[in-house]
Amino acid sequence: MAVKTVQAVINGQTYNLTLNSSTGKYEATITAPSKSSYTLSGHYYPVTVKATDDAGNTTTKTDSDATLGGSLKLQVKEKVAPVIAITAPTAGSYIINNKPAITFKVTDDDSGVNPATIGVTIDSGSKVTGDAITKRAVTGGYECTYTPTSALADGSHTVRVDASDYDGNAAAQKSVTFKIDTVPPTLSITSPANGLVTNQAACTVAGKTNDATSSPVTVTVKLNSGAAEAVTVGSDGSFSKAITLAAGSNTITIVATDYAGKTTTVTRTVKLDTTPPTIKSVTLTPNPVDAGKTFIISVDVTD
Repeated sequence: MAVKTVQAVINGQTYNLTLNSSTGKYEATITAPSKSSYTLSGHYYPVTVKATDDAGNTTTKTDSDATLGGSLKLQVKEKVAPVIAITAPTAGSYIINNKPAITFKVTDDDSGVNPATIGVTIDSGSKVTGDAITKRAVTGGYECTYTPTSALADGSHTVRVDASDYDGNAAAQKSVTFKIDTVPPTLSITSPANGLVTNQAACTVAGKTNDATSSPVTVTVKLNSGAAEAVTVGSDGSFSKAITLAAGSNTITIVATDYAGKTTTVTRTVKLDTTPPTIKSVTLTPNPVDAGKTFIISVDVTD
């Protein structure tokens, strides 16, 4: 008897093998499945081989065969790496919380994201992996959150995220740079002095502001119940604004706001009094007075 046909069944497809006269073996060139085998049971595609002779006798071998089973397990690896998207912090953002939540998503459409490979690195620190990163399974991967255990210093920071799939394809590293700013801007007022009493309605509010982390700083000046008005701030942080005082007590509110939204407020109280005092009466006692002697002058004044 002679072998009539040899066939292989892979992923539901049947392939006919032909005899290679030089090797004496039945062979076929087959295109592997387009998807990774990692998601399948045992992480492989089971292969079935059937040999039939001229008499119609058939021998079948599968991946469960005690002798040949190990040779009938086809492992297929994908070549497409996972995709990483960092959602927070956003690039160039200013953050007032020195332990900001870092959120990102890692997805892979084939073998799947290997959660053990997900890592977060802040600046030049050590990569954080494992349970320190909260991972929530979503379609195709994970939504992740990591919150630093130690406060980040004010200033610029860069976060880098890494991940791979189960077939060992490493995603292109994603990074984002942002700034931490927990300190409000400085604000010093050189004029007017607090508690000033003046008879001049014209008043100049002047001072200086700065923020080491998130300049430029904006400044507004508000007089009494009026609207807060923006003031031009020079490159050195100095500013001035002319205002017109109302008769009586005036409250001037100066607010400096840095790029992160943190504010510093200074209030000045100034009194405008343009009414001169009234002299109601004058008494000289005694009057007349002896030469060289003393007398008392008594003046009744109101203001």
